[in-house]
Amino acid sequence: MFWKGVLLTVAVMFSWANVSGQSNILNAKKPEDIGKLTEAQAKADPDVPLEYGYVEDRDILWSKMTWEVIDLNERVNFPLYYPIDGQGSHYGRQSLYEILVSNIKNGKIKDIYADSYFTEKRQFNELESTLSLVDTTDLGLEQLNAGEQVSEMYIDRRDLSAADIVEYRIKGMWYFDKRQGELKYRILGIAPVAPDVNFMDEGIDDGSNLVELFWVWYPSARQVLHDAKAFNVGNSGMPISFDHLLNARRFNATIYKEDNVYGDREVRDYIPDNAMMQLMEAKRIREEIRNFEQDVWKNE
Repeated sequence: MFWKGVLLTVAVMFSWANVSGQSNILNAKKPEDIGKLTEAQAKADPDVPLEYGYVEDRDILWSKMTWEVIDLNERVNFPLYYPIDGQGSHYGRQSLYEILVSNIKNGKIKDIYADSYFTEKRQFNELESTLSLVDTTDLGLEQLNAGEQVSEMYIDRRDLSAADIVEYRIKGMWYFDKRQGELKYRILGIAPVAPDVNFMDEGIDDGSNLVELFWVWYPSARQVLHDAKAFNVGNSGMPISFDHLLNARRFNATIYKEDNVYGDREVRDYIPDNAMMQLMEAKRIREEIRNFEQDVWKNE
């Protein structure tokens, strides 16, 4: 009963802290008042994400690093995908992809990397070739060969949009905190995945041309994701932050890799060409993680 009370208190705190977007809508005297916090709400909401507790390395009894894929075709994951028309800011929401890219562009998100091991840092100008395709038409090439300046009308530009994002990949650590006596999870990185912009208009749709556009070091992006609100399926009048949505694992994901002695090989590397068995292996890894906590208490 004690833990149920604690969880209920935390849930209420999260809900109160995430009031925005359509908050105060029933008390608004004019449209401009919608989304403005009342004085009491402003005092109760410090407008910062819930701080992670410090974890001593010696308090980690066991841990496992996992990589997961969030399929945006699944209904439960729609809050991470929509809106995709680029007009979401008119009603207080943007897709997760638009939030990440716009804040990388304006410099609020600085820790961008080429892969999930966070060894090779990237700047926004280095991402442009991944996010956009600029091509010259045949008439433009004729102008170029003639020594003339290519007209803008002969330059085709294709930018990836929120509608092109197929999935997200996240990297995180499951660990057993022996001081707290419980199994916990901490997100370390997130990456949007889309078809290669150079080939996406060629009709290839077998999943072989999907690329990770960039990896964001999650802890340093939490404030941005806290400020951005996602649609709350359970209560549209009470939007939640993307940071809350992700940390609370309010999405469905499938493990595609775990840290292992074989160089962190992916499931598909040792179970090729069998999607069903790959899903079963992902389920086995997840159950192994969940069962660890029960096994600890059984051995006490």
